[in-house]
Amino acid sequence: MSTAKTSDVFSTMLKIQLIATFSVALLALLVSGFNAGISAVLGGMSVVLGACAAAAVAKRGEKNTDASGILVNLLKAEAVKILVIIVLLVIIFNLYQQLVPPALISGLAAAALFSGAALSRLKV
Repeated sequence: MSTAKTSDVFSTMLKIQLIATFSVALLALLVSGFNAGISAVLGGMSVVLGACAAAAVAKRGEKNTDASGILVNLLKAEAVKILVIIVLLVIIFNLYQQLVPPALISGLAAAALFSGAALSRLKV
């Protein structure tokens, strides 16, 4: 896959993640109040930032052409994404005293699920 096409796929996935995150945040805000809305945004943004970090790691290894190198680079990117999400969630749980956990999880799940759905629908 060319670099231009890869960046198009990533930007489309990012847009869908942001739309999903802010849709869930708006719903949480309307149903449960301000803190729930903020919690949903924080959950979704942890996934978005994790995806950005994974993309940076994946881009470093884009010159690799052998299958094992590509697989290792993909696994590194996924590990970085998961690590970033975990670190951000730990920080959020420790610093945001008015956290609404169901809203945070809803935002996180929406961003994660819709990113996978976006990738599966793209013609790459």
